[in-house]
Amino acid sequence: MALSGSGSASLNGDELATLSAAGRSLSGLWELARHIDGHFLPYYLFMHFWMKMGTAELWLRLPSALAIGVAAWFLCDLGRRLHSTRAGVTAALLLALLPSVSYYGAYARSYAFAAAAVVLSFWALHRASRGRGWVLYGVSVALVCCTHLFAVLVLPAQLLAAVAGRMRLARMIPAMALGGLPALVLGSVGYGERHAISWITQRGPEVLLKFPKMAAGAAEVGVPLFAVALAGAALLRDRPWAGALLGWLVLPPLLLLAVSHLVTPVYVDRYLFVAAPALALLAAIAVASVPRASVASCCVLLVGAGAAGLAQQVESRAFNGRFEDFPGAVRRVDARAGDAIVFGQSPVRAGFDYYAPSGMPDDVLRLGREPDARGFAFPERRDIGEALADRRRVWIVWRGTRQAGLKLPRVKAVQEAGFAMATSWHSAELPGLTVALFARR
Repeated sequence: MALSGSGSASLNGDELATLSAAGRSLSGLWELARHIDGHFLPYYLFMHFWMKMGTAELWLRLPSALAIGVAAWFLCDLGRRLHSTRAGVTAALLLALLPSVSYYGAYARSYAFAAAAVVLSFWALHRASRGRGWVLYGVSVALVCCTHLFAVLVLPAQLLAAVAGRMRLARMIPAMALGGLPALVLGSVGYGERHAISWITQRGPEVLLKFPKMAAGAAEVGVPLFAVALAGAALLRDRPWAGALLGWLVLPPLLLLAVSHLVTPVYVDRYLFVAAPALALLAAIAVASVPRASVASCCVLLVGAGAAGLAQQVESRAFNGRFEDFPGAVRRVDARAGDAIVFGQSPVRAGFDYYAPSGMPDDVLRLGREPDARGFAFPERRDIGEALADRRRVWIVWRGTRQAGLKLPRVKAVQEAGFAMATSWHSAELPGLTVALFARR
């Protein structure tokens, strides 16, 4: 499911950031991590070596699809251990049918890795609670910490299962503590680089109402599944693990919102994708518990979830399924001899570097091919008026709507240099991309 359509949607800004970071030398990657995205360093290191074999869209997204496959396998076996083979298979199939899985399973970021690591950690904890495998559990916790900083928000649910189930805390706590060491390092790095997420606005408790939609990828799927999942938590006979799975589902959004209000705003929907497997597993346990009709109930759940999410599945596989249509923006630039091009936000240039053919307008502000060592912007000239002195037309590309772009300093500087907007185009999605042609007055 994740692989289908992986090469059809344009890379978006976050995926281009992965391409930029992982494409640097190891020393360059370390320098970047010292200033921004330090908590993504383990993922960037993996992608650094993965990209030695190619940078096509499908190849960049393939690791995430493989990670989702791993998540589905361990979720299937965890469902078998906690309830039945029928529940496990249904959970894995339901996970594959979630629109959010089709999105993040074909996304060149670490969210699918985080989901796989979280499922592995719950599976390893259940295995260890039966008397073996505490080392594997500690390793799985370390993977959780390395894949995404906020994936650790599921760990309190595991503590809940350990205490309620009377597990061997003398073994679990050291394993979790040692496995959690990467979170301390990456968390301290991330706190020092919190300026990089200053764009995140503060959210109120009402944002929790949107969580089912985010976890499933569509409200039509998420809201009914969330209700069924709550029933699954009530029906699971193993009460300590029922509490653990429920905590896996609901604690990440609650704790992330708490961190947002106590430390710094960090509530972003995609940081909570690690809860999606719990939604699938609890819903599968609910329908597999229906007496004398569990097979039919499982089939109804799968068919219903697949049908409800069909529109979102199609949308995520469209050319603008990642909400930034760079190929479409490139096609809108009808360049003539002597035209110039300017980027409203410097990192947007990376999309044109990846998709644009030869024959594009002159990038008059660019000072070098490589991005800044401490970020994703490119070195640029500041004297925009002088750079455009002998130009009659200039194309400007920015992320956002037409109205939002007119407030950008770069666009204002072009206007002050004697240019006025002649035409503009905005991709259908939001925030999307805007391509505008400015002509000299």
